[in-house]
Amino acid sequence: MALSKEQINSVEEVLKASLRNKFQNYKPEPASMPFHTRLLGKDRLALYSFIHSLNTNFGTSIFEPVGLALAQKNFKMAVSQATAGNQISSAAQAEIQKIIDGLITATSTPNKKEEIKRIRKVCQTGEMIKVKPTKVDLMFESKDGVYYLFDIKTAKPNAGGFKEFKRTLLEWVAVVLASNPKADVNTFVAIPYNPYEPEPYTRWTMRGMLDLENELKVADEFWDFLGGKNTYRDLLNCFERVGIELRDEIDNYFKRFNKK
Repeated sequence: MALSKEQINSVEEVLKASLRNKFQNYKPEPASMPFHTRLLGKDRLALYSFIHSLNTNFGTSIFEPVGLALAQKNFKMAVSQATAGNQISSAAQAEIQKIIDGLITATSTPNKKEEIKRIRKVCQTGEMIKVKPTKVDLMFESKDGVYYLFDIKTAKPNAGGFKEFKRTLLEWVAVVLASNPKADVNTFVAIPYNPYEPEPYTRWTMRGMLDLENELKVADEFWDFLGGKNTYRDLLNCFERVGIELRDEIDNYFKRFNKK
């Protein structure tokens, strides 16, 4: 077992609290759907609407707090919705644009280690510009001082967004290095589960923009990195146990809608 009893309890309490908080604050869309309502019932429509709402913010309401609970034991520092930094050098901005341009035109291929070297060389060159980079979903510092920054995405991200994903990852590197040029920093896109299981995750849409080895972690690659080997398996078991424990509570919540 990868997770300790303490971690399992922590994860399960996070899940229960997140789900109950969602129930407490959830307000179904007021749209009238008379045909759907008569065919399926108000409770099933409310459940559908709830699941859709939950899916849109699963990352912030479930994956981030669970990831934080897992990582706190294994990392010296673990925070969510973190700020990577507040300034970037004009030369680093220009270098990032050159990297992006090379990838778009396919005159270069993604190589994160080389890209970080290029940014490090100019991280304090030129004007230092105040910026508000995209918030880091999960940010960790290992016990030996290595930084890991994660941008959590949906299971099937829009292929058209990969250019901006890449820019975000590189800008995080630049703002961290602006304040600490010698920092060992790694930035990743994290995809919490593989919707194609048991087939491998379809990564070809990202190839050409992301360094798949050094910028992407999917499903068990991500969760096992946070909590150790077999964390992903243990985590699925946590979700199942919580679902069973709260089943009556969930059913009773949606039965209320048939009374309206």
